[in-house]
Amino acid sequence: MKRAIVSVINDLSTDQRVHKVCTTLHKMGYQVILVGRKQRKSMPLAKRDYTTKRMFLLFEKGPFFYLEFQKRLFWYLMFHKADVLVANDLDTLFPNYLISKIKKKNLVYDSHELFCEVPELLANPFKRKIWKRLERWTFPKLKNVFTVNNSIAKIYSEEYQVDVKVVRNIPLLSNSKNVVNKSKEELDIRIDKKIIVLQGAGINMDRGAEEAVQAMQYVNNAVLFIIGSGDVIHVLKQMVIDFKLGEKVIFFGKIPFEKLMQYTALADLGLTLDKDTNINYRYSLPNKLFDYIHAGVPVLSSNLIELKTIINQYQIGDIIENHQPKHIADKINAILNNETKLAVWKKNTKIAALKLNWEQEEQQLIAIYKQFL
Repeated sequence: MKRAIVSVINDLSTDQRVHKVCTTLHKMGYQVILVGRKQRKSMPLAKRDYTTKRMFLLFEKGPFFYLEFQKRLFWYLMFHKADVLVANDLDTLFPNYLISKIKKKNLVYDSHELFCEVPELLANPFKRKIWKRLERWTFPKLKNVFTVNNSIAKIYSEEYQVDVKVVRNIPLLSNSKNVVNKSKEELDIRIDKKIIVLQGAGINMDRGAEEAVQAMQYVNNAVLFIIGSGDVIHVLKQMVIDFKLGEKVIFFGKIPFEKLMQYTALADLGLTLDKDTNINYRYSLPNKLFDYIHAGVPVLSSNLIELKTIINQYQIGDIIENHQPKHIADKINAILNNETKLAVWKKNTKIAALKLNWEQEEQQLIAIYKQFL
C-alpha cells in the first residue's frame, strides 16, 4: 500500500480542508498519516479513518516556533517512509521539498491562500521578505500544485509559470445530509429573535467582524452568533461591553464541525465580510460561505470577486457596498424583514449545495494522486 504523509502547521482539530483531502486519499487506497502540532489548548481529535500525529512544541508562536516546527517536521519526514509528501501552505513546504529531493519522492503542494500577502506579513516586511524568498526558490520547481480558487491560481501561475489546479474547500454533501439538525431548545438557545451568524477559525483583523458587532447597535429583533476563534475575539468582546450589546452578540468559541453546523443551521442569515485591504483578502473565498450554503442559510457578503460570483450565480444572498456599520445594519434589517426573498434564497442554497460539494471537487485531486498509486 502506498503511503502519503500530509503536513499542516495547525493542530488538526478544525481544518476541514486537510481532513477531506486525507479522507479522499484514504478512500483511494493510500495509507495516510496527517502530521500537525498539539497546542496547550487543543481540542481532542475525533476518531478518523487515517493516522494522525500531533507534535507538541516548546514554542507556540514567533520565530522560534517556526524554526522549531521546520526542524521537527524535517526529521519526522526523514525517518518515516512515504511515497507521496503533501505540504499544506508555505510554512510546511520547505521540509517537504528538501525530503522529496533527498528521498526522490513525489511532492504535492496545497496553497490555501496567497501566503505572503496576509496582513500579518504585510505588517512585517522583514518576515515577509524571508517567506517570499523561500516561495520564489521552491514554487517554480513544483509539479503538482493546488489552491483554493481561480483568482489565486491565476496569480501563482502567472508569477511562477506553474500549472496550478483549483480545489475549493467545500463541504461533503454526504456530511451535510448526515448532520442531525437540532432545535433551539435542544441546543439550549432560549432566543425568540432572528439569528445572524459569523463563523470561522480565522476571525482576524480585516475580516469585518468589528463592523458586524458595531452594526448590531442598529439591527432590530436579531442576535449575532460569533462562532470560532481568531486574533480579534478579545477586541470584539470588549466592543460588546463598550456598546452594551451583551444581549445582542453571543460568543461560542471554537466548537467541533458537526456542532458548528447545527448552530449555523438555526441562523436566518450568514455573514462573510472580508475587506479588500490586501491582495490575499481581495481574492479570498472563505470556507464559511460554503458552510452557510450547505446549512441552508442565505448570505450577506462583502463585495469581493470570488464571493460575489457565487452569490450572484446561485442567487443566495446580497452584497454590501461598504463596511460602514450603519450600512451593514440597513442591509441586515432589509433582508430579515423580507420573508419572501429569504425563502427564495434559502431554497436556492439547496440547489447550490448539489453543485458545490466535495464529491465534485475531489475529482481534481483523484486525477493527480492516482498517478502515484
